[in-house]
Amino acid sequence: MNILSKSELNSIILKIIERQSLSSSEQEILKTFTPHSNYPFTHNQEPDLYRERISILPLIYPSLKKILQQLNFTESENYLTTIWFFWLPLALELANLYRQKSHPIVIGILGSQGTGKTTITKILPLIWQYLNLSSVAISLDDLYKTYQDRKELLKLDSRLIWRGPPGTHDIKLGLDVLTALKNRQYPVNIPRFDKSLHEGRGDRISGEIVNQADIIIFEGWFVGVKPVEEKVFKNPPPPIITKSDRTFAIDCNRRLKEYLPLWEKLNYLMILNPEDYRYSLKWRQEAEQKMIAQGKTGMNSQEIEEFVFYFWKALHPEIFIKPLIENPQSVNLVVNIDIHHQVNQIIK
Repeated sequence: MNILSKSELNSIILKIIERQSLSSSEQEILKTFTPHSNYPFTHNQEPDLYRERISILPLIYPSLKKILQQLNFTESENYLTTIWFFWLPLALELANLYRQKSHPIVIGILGSQGTGKTTITKILPLIWQYLNLSSVAISLDDLYKTYQDRKELLKLDSRLIWRGPPGTHDIKLGLDVLTALKNRQYPVNIPRFDKSLHEGRGDRISGEIVNQADIIIFEGWFVGVKPVEEKVFKNPPPPIITKSDRTFAIDCNRRLKEYLPLWEKLNYLMILNPEDYRYSLKWRQEAEQKMIAQGKTGMNSQEIEEFVFYFWKALHPEIFIKPLIENPQSVNLVVNIDIHHQVNQIIK
């Protein structure tokens, strides 16, 4: 086993970026690298992907660096090894998956706020561009029902005070869009949603016209989540405490059945999984504090807790995400995220 620090790995990766020759020992380190405590993960170390990474990394790095700096990855120490051991091999693997199919593919990404969905939906398409593959990213949020429709929905179910839980999306719209993309029925109008409209309640806006998409990223906080047996709600985890909490959770569970045709469109499902689901509360607090510091409006601590708890009551991670992670037939890749938003483990 090669026990190297992240900085030592970075120095080797920098040599690739700068098109310097690697020594035989350095090549062997990258080819046979085994995760360890100093650097605990790698993804897909197949020899063919290794050679592709060597050739493509110098080409894509300037553009990658620019995007990562825009996303506040300010130090290369924080992302060079992630590029080499995760983003790049993942992009190449998914590109190969597309080439094996006779139609565009849909990559599902399940993850809560703070797990890196935004980052990965920017990084992967950039790499695919250099492979002459086109792509488009669609969020589950883009499928929200219109503001007017949600006002009517609230009259029918007063518990749907926030957009997001099962029942607040236009599933037919999503099916129509994914079907058209997979069948190459261009042009396809991709729905888009502006969360800032109507005092933060949000509404659908003009869509994006797409004329080519080899790979479709479909991301969201419960993409791929399936209904569970209702017996689990007899003794649910907090904050599902009261009878009304349990009823809400059961109703959300039942509504998930309506989403199954959407999930059937997926060719691949990846879960960005916080090592502790409660990190999402801390991350939300940090995000709101940052907004307030910038002079924007933000929620106070109590409002944040009520907001996060609302979604845990709707689809609790312990009830819905855990079964997916434990079932290799349901998911292709699980990426564990630590408290600092960093990839800490990859489970194939």
